[in-house]
Amino acid sequence: MTTALDSPANGGAPPPLPEPDAPFIRVEDRNGASHTLEAVEGWRLMEIIRDHGLGMENTCGGALACAECHVILDAAAAKRVPPPREDELEKLDELPMLYENSRLSCQIIWSDEMSGLSLKLAQET
Repeated sequence: MTTALDSPANGGAPPPLPEPDAPFIRVEDRNGASHTLEAVEGWRLMEIIRDHGLGMENTCGGALACAECHVILDAAAAKRVPPPREDELEKLDELPMLYENSRLSCQIIWSDEMSGLSLKLAQET
């Protein structure tokens, strides 16, 4: 398992361990590698994942125009986030492949109560 700072951006140096009580997200990237990302209250999941260098380019910046931030929440995580709004559901319906817990990470605002959330980055379309 890697940490949020275990990316090319830090030159491959061993990352510092997150604070023991720091809020975090577990993310499986598109290659199947698992990452533990330190999360920031009030940020969109998309921003947290992108800023930790996991390849989320999201060209629309969270405006529900591209769906490049498609993630699949695990069953427990799906129960811990607010339900999708109608506009998110409409954008998800445009995707060629959906899963039971598909969400757009640009539409989920992080709160520290979500700490431990697990998700998988959907394959690019």
